[in-house]
This record gives sequence, structure tokens and C-alpha cells, in this order.
Amino acid sequence: MSGNPHAGWRSLSPELASRGFEQHFQEVSPDVTISYVRGPAAGPPLVLLPAQMGTWQTYEKVAAELSRTMEVIAVDVPGHGASSWMTGRYSWDAVGAQLAAFLRHVVQRPAVVAGNSSGGIFALWLAATAPESVAAIILEDAPVFSVEWPRFKDRDRFVYRGLVHAVEVLERPNRRLADYFRGQELPVTSTRTKRLPDWVVDHVIDPGVRRWERNHPGQPSGFQAWWAPTSFADMFRSLSMFDPDFARAFVDGRMYGDFSHAEALRSIRLPILVMHGNWMRLEPYGLVGALDDDDVNRITELAPQAQVQRFKANHVIHRYDPHGYIAAVRRFVAQVMRD
Repeated sequence: MSGNPHAGWRSLSPELASRGFEQHFQEVSPDVTISYVRGPAAGPPLVLLPAQMGTWQTYEKVAAELSRTMEVIAVDVPGHGASSWMTGRYSWDAVGAQLAAFLRHVVQRPAVVAGNSSGGIFALWLAATAPESVAAIILEDAPVFSVEWPRFKDRDRFVYRGLVHAVEVLERPNRRLADYFRGQELPVTSTRTKRLPDWVVDHVIDPGVRRWERNHPGQPSGFQAWWAPTSFADMFRSLSMFDPDFARAFVDGRMYGDFSHAEALRSIRLPILVMHGNWMRLEPYGLVGALDDDDVNRITELAPQAQVQRFKANHVIHRYDPHGYIAAVRRFVAQVMRD
């Protein structure tokens, strides 16, 4: 196991602190400790698992409001945030086992597990493998089927190429986090893309990040400017606390093991909510998004109890449509509790 330079770092927004949230650390195995924040026990437990490279802080826009009717527990997945790194050992099974131990030790009763992106695949894994600890799952734009090997690499390769780039940048000695944005293209159509010019990376972002690091020694990186959205600062903080070997496990194939999304869905009898965000399929990128309509239809065929809600929002739905996310979660959890 590799250490985490920010394992003791904590930061709660004033709003979350005023709602009674606190940050905790739970040892779930001899060499893995999970960082999480927990709100007041106002209702059934809701465990939030962020996307790859994200931390529990991606849920700051929704956690306080959700905590009015639920016990919100937002987690740093191993390899992220202030949780332990499991360098060399990442797989759905290995990380899933740590999250299952977390549910047993910390939550101690069946929880609704809501995961975004790869966090949703962990929610799927938990529902199939540790159903005694799970009351229901919410798959928030989770890449069901599309992140299976070899489809992830060979057919729907846009996200795969992004992870290759992340590994190349983040594993460099004396890495520059600003380089994560260098050359990154966001396709808009099959012929048009968006990207930051190199001069912005070199002369605006990189000096800003380095200035932040000089002024905040021992803290995760950040970048703040009047013109930059808050998501920029969140991205740099998350990148500085991210073990690049987690991404490398997706690139070299270690992550997948023999975990079958179809077999998991067939086995699950628990309620499922699928939140489906924006997507498009473009040459030469493949799928730009987490899953397409065919994937969603296949989920409902394999797990007929699954409900689907579509959002006109990007991949991190709880950030880009917080009100819609909160409403959907509340409806689903209320239904689960009634049933």
C-alpha cells in the first residue's frame, strides 16, 4: 500500500458544519482507512460514492438538503481524497470489499447506496455481493456495460483515452497538475471540439496552481480566479489527492477482474434507480458519456424492478442539476421505505 499525503486533511463547509456534519476516519482493514463525512441521523442512511477522481466534496451542493430527511454519509473511495491508497491492488472486488466492510462497521444497517460514475459500479457490486448491507441502489450515470473490458478500451474509448492521459500526467515525477488540461478535447460534434489553449495552461492555470501551493503548504492543491468556476478548484483539489494507480488499473485491465455487470443485475432483487445523463456517440470517439439508451434498456431487461429517470445534465448530475437530483433521491428513498 502507498500512503496518502493528505490522509489527515479535513474541510467542512460552514453550511454542512451548521447541519451537524462531521468528518470521520474508519479503519476497515489492517491497511485501509476510509474518510467520510456524516450528517445527523434524520432518517434512513444514504451512502454517497463519488466518481473516479472525485471526493465526498462533490456532494456539497446536495448533502445539507438531503440531510433534512436522511442520514447522509458521503465517502472518499479508497485511492481518493483522505482515504487510504491501495496502490497495485485496485479492482472492483478489492475496493468493493473495503466498501462492504465500511457498510458493516460504520452504517450497521441496510443503506441506500448512491454512486456516481465508477461509484455507481461499486453500488452495483455492493448490491450483488453484500445485499444484507444494502436497501437499494441509485446508479447516477454509472457506466454499466460501457466500462467492461474490452468494450471500454476498444469500442467506447473516449473515457479510456482520458484515463490514459491522466495516468501519463499524474504519474510523472514533480508532476504539474495543470498539465491535466493540456491537449484535453471535449467533443461537441463529430467535427468540433472544445479545448483550452496551451497558453492558458502555461501562463494562467499553472502559475495559479503553483501560487496556491506556495500559500497553502501541506494542503491539497487548488486554483482560484475570478473567471474560473468553483469546479476548477474542486478538480485540482481532487487531482492532488488522487492515486493515479486507480486510473492505471482501468488502463491496464486490472480493475475489471471477473465482475459481470449482467450477472450482477440478474442477481439483484433490491430496488434500483437509474439516473441517465447526457450522452452522444461520435466518430472517432465512440460513446461520449457513461451509457447509451441501449445500455439503459438492457439494465431494465435484466433487472425489471429498475426505474429510469433521464436528466438533461452532464455526467455529475448532482452537481449540474442539484435540485433535480435531490427531488429524485427523495422520491426514490421514500418509496423504498414504504415498500
